Amino acid sequence: MKKKLLGKTPEELRQIAVECGLPPYAGNQIAQWLYKKKIRTVDGMTNLSREGRARLSEKYETGAVEYADCMISADGTRKYLFPVACSFSGAAWAVESGNPGKVEGSCIESVMIPELDRKTLCVSSQAGCKMGCKFCMTGRQGFHGNLSPADILSQFISVDEADSLTGTVFMGMGEPLDNFENVKKAIDVLTADWGFGWSPKRITLSTIGVLPSLKRFLDETRCHVAVSMHNPFPDEREGIMPVQKAYDIRDVVSLLKKYDFTGQRRVSFEYTMFSGYNDDKRHADAVIRLLAGLECRVNLIRFHKIPDFPYVSSPDGVMEMFRDRLSRAGITATIRASRGEDIFAACGMLAGKHSDQDK
Repeated sequence: MKKKLLGKTPEELRQIAVECGLPPYAGNQIAQWLYKKKIRTVDGMTNLSREGRARLSEKYETGAVEYADCMISADGTRKYLFPVACSFSGAAWAVESGNPGKVEGSCIESVMIPELDRKTLCVSSQAGCKMGCKFCMTGRQGFHGNLSPADILSQFISVDEADSLTGTVFMGMGEPLDNFENVKKAIDVLTADWGFGWSPKRITLSTIGVLPSLKRFLDETRCHVAVSMHNPFPDEREGIMPVQKAYDIRDVVSLLKKYDFTGQRRVSFEYTMFSGYNDDKRHADAVIRLLAGLECRVNLIRFHKIPDFPYVSSPDGVMEMFRDRLSRAGITATIRASRGEDIFAACGMLAGKHSDQDK
């Protein structure tokens, strides 16, 4: 199995160049091809000698994978299906090291969301998910493996909008902070001058609150963070989000309050609204108490009905009253527009499979 170049730093690429009989500066050229020109094949790196490209191709490939399918919503949202090979060893570099353990094919999905002059890519960080949130289709399929940095970056390179993306949200399949090392390396490439050159303000990471990795993310990046709350009461939250047992939402908010979000960096909370379950005055007031003193935004999300889950979305009027109650307390609250529901691309609906039913 060939090793992947995507995700490598210029220093790592210089070492690879020398290994393949190329001059060290060829590593910088390879980085340009990968991250600036978004080339998908080694053979396309035309300023490397033909012999050098041949030697490089013997052991390496770019890691960019063509999408297997693309579905287009009536609202312009596009859902891409990508094949991936995942390692179950817990070390996402296992395949790279030549000791993959159990490796199995799977599929992930990415969603491109157009809005006015913006194109945001919602990317996956895992195939499946371990967290088991009961209202999420991704969680129901179980965990198939961590994505490598190459798997993550390939999503940015292989979508049709690769050259016109304006931002990204790590809000696709998987819990990003459960695969922190690889997500962090992908973010490093996205934000480095030698990489994509993006501002951290163009990147938002969504998490259910994996505390040790959340602290590292806050300390080691300047990207925005979105926390999935969905219920302010610990016992009720645990009923739909098993992670509450390990990482209490109160502890997550307590950690966030130690950081400054009064400048350009933002923290937001995702709150999917279920009729009769988490959408009344009692819940709104508990959210207000929990977030007191924290500069933040609350995004209220319509629930998209999935099989074998008892709740339906709150009516629009109830969502508006909930929003207004938070707003009167000084918390910026918005009702997020639903995008891509007709192609199962909305929040909580990604399942890594484009079936006849999806179509």
